[in-house]
Amino acid sequence: MTANIKTEPAEITVIIVDDHAVVRQGLRTFLETNPDLTVIGEATNGVEAQRLAEELAPDVALVDLIMPGMDGVMTTRQIRQASPRTQVIIFSSFHGDEHIFPAMRAGALSYLLKEARPAEVADAVRKAARGEAILHPKVAARIVQELQGDRPAGINPFTELSDREMEVLRLIAGGLSNQEIAEKLVIGERTVKSHVSNILSKLHLADRTQAAIFAWSEGIVRRE
Repeated sequence: MTANIKTEPAEITVIIVDDHAVVRQGLRTFLETNPDLTVIGEATNGVEAQRLAEELAPDVALVDLIMPGMDGVMTTRQIRQASPRTQVIIFSSFHGDEHIFPAMRAGALSYLLKEARPAEVADAVRKAARGEAILHPKVAARIVQELQGDRPAGINPFTELSDREMEVLRLIAGGLSNQEIAEKLVIGERTVKSHVSNILSKLHLADRTQAAIFAWSEGIVRRE
């Protein structure tokens, strides 16, 4: 099994989907202070978002959940159908179960709350462009609670994984990319990819997001 991680493009294209003009303008203004991030479109509803996704195929879509007409969950599904390469980040004030799980099932990669700092939003966009997920701690906590009953049975990561693989798992859970892990551990990025593949295989997990959730739920890492 190999990790499905994309290389971050030199310029990351973004569309913003929110029915509030002040939110769209604030996001655009901040994101465009980052030379690698370019906002190429704005939508006030899901229909406009689907059209933009079809026409522009952005790298990332920042999507609000509560909008008139087509809500964020359906919008996420439509964006992913119109442009499978586009990664969706939910950017919402709401984090109840009725919002989190339908959005993730619809194809959202990441889930941020609007209380996030601007730098956190930019970091989430960059990671999404590489296919890496970011979950707000409140959202991650709910997903952990939901999945605890479904964790791989009989697997002890402390015996299954080598010391180096445990280091890599902790860094994955900390939101680091392969390149960042390689720099931190002073090893090659190809070696990191091999470690990630081994971790997923040994723990019977599908992707990095599941690996991070597993690390949190097993107490391998703890949020201060």
